[in-house]
Amino acid sequence: MAILTDTGSHPEPGRPTTRRPVQPGNLSPLDRFFKITERGSTRNREVRGGFVTFFTMAYIVILNPLILGGFSPDAAPLDVEGGWLQATQIAAVTGLTAGVMTILFGVVANLPFGIAAGLGINSFLAVSVVGDVTWAEAMGLVVINGLLIVLLAVTGARTAIFNAVPRQLKAAITVGIGLFIAFIGFVDSGFVTRTAGGPPVQMGDGGSITTVPTLVFIVGLVTMGILIARKVQGGLLIGIIVTTVIAIVVEMSLRLGSGGPDNPAGWHLNAPVIPSNIVSLPDFSLVGAFDLFGAFDRIGALAATMLVFTLVFTNFFDAMGTMTGLAKQAGLTDKRGNFPRLKSALVIEGVGAVAGGGSSASSNTVFIDSAAGIGEGARTGLASVVTGSLFLAAMFFTPLTAVVPLEVAAAALVVVGAMMVAQIREIDFRNFSIALPAFLTIVTMPLTYSIANGIGAGFISWVIIRASSGKARKIHPLLWVVAAGFLVYFARGPITVWMGG
Repeated sequence: MAILTDTGSHPEPGRPTTRRPVQPGNLSPLDRFFKITERGSTRNREVRGGFVTFFTMAYIVILNPLILGGFSPDAAPLDVEGGWLQATQIAAVTGLTAGVMTILFGVVANLPFGIAAGLGINSFLAVSVVGDVTWAEAMGLVVINGLLIVLLAVTGARTAIFNAVPRQLKAAITVGIGLFIAFIGFVDSGFVTRTAGGPPVQMGDGGSITTVPTLVFIVGLVTMGILIARKVQGGLLIGIIVTTVIAIVVEMSLRLGSGGPDNPAGWHLNAPVIPSNIVSLPDFSLVGAFDLFGAFDRIGALAATMLVFTLVFTNFFDAMGTMTGLAKQAGLTDKRGNFPRLKSALVIEGVGAVAGGGSSASSNTVFIDSAAGIGEGARTGLASVVTGSLFLAAMFFTPLTAVVPLEVAAAALVVVGAMMVAQIREIDFRNFSIALPAFLTIVTMPLTYSIANGIGAGFISWVIIRASSGKARKIHPLLWVVAAGFLVYFARGPITVWMGG
């Protein structure tokens, strides 16, 4: 039986690639293992895609330590006992866990998805959890969260819920994620900022682009857009490299420095400076520094259970939505929106949560930034192996990860967001019982900065509106259960207060 390989140029995400027959005997073991040719890709595309995904995710090695820790106690989140996490140690375990889990995901699930510390959960831990427990106890809750997710995946419950989601809602999730990552790109670049009063957001500062880093973002966005439109092989990777070089030259000339309250004209996170010291040795002291049940003793079983419930719901549906959108963008889904090795992917993603808690890096989950690598042509787990290997190398070359400024990665996210929004063509907006839930799914994600919130709004409105339209029998029973769970999730604040009272 002949296997098909591509002969076309850069593949359009979500669409099949032009292929020609190739005999299986002519394929290398690497090709057969990752099904590279079968999925219409090439080794070069997978490697390029892996590099692009790493470049758009590398900021997590810098940002996660700043969220969870710091360089001194007065510049780090303190737990209930005054304890804090050192940024250098967080950086080491962030790279370690992301590298190992991304490689494992690529080998087992054979999907081009990168895994790293989830920004939603790490912020939740730093802001809402460690004020009542220690960091070790907080990471213990993350481990329990991961074990529950693995259990749901192994028993098939997670797959069953995934299969129960209607095809049109899955398409809406993809579109919502596209808008979400584009919005993240706009915010990270300073193209969109908060206002002191009036509208929630504005363009630049006072409605104008006023900083050079934001201008570099625009240059990168246009450059990548032109390269992709012209179907240039490696367009995203070339755009990232070219714009980074421009950023380095700009910084050498203007000395803008890293931004902050005292330097609003600086780079959003990291200034693109070639470091004097390239190599640094990682410190893995935080590996294993977690207390599995300490939080239950300190704050009580009910309060700790609600924290775990929040972690599980956020982790579960953020990952489900992200994987749905990424697989659809890669053109790997069937007519029902399912993709190859679904159960394996769900299990490994749950293991990422366990590993993240066990290493104190926070729960690791699939990153929507992987869409950039898919936009570059990645279709298999080989791209993930490349991305994971680069994360492991980044542990020893942490200073180099700061060379690519966040503004450049943001430009790639906006371009990829535009690619993902194209899936809106699969939603039947003529049927309002479908249109409204899909619309709520799409707009809630960027407006609330949460994939899980968008999925919840879609599920609840789908169940209510479809049932009220005489289509209750067509709603999968599991969708009713999940919608009810989201009602509890959205009301968790008052519920927690009530339980505490």
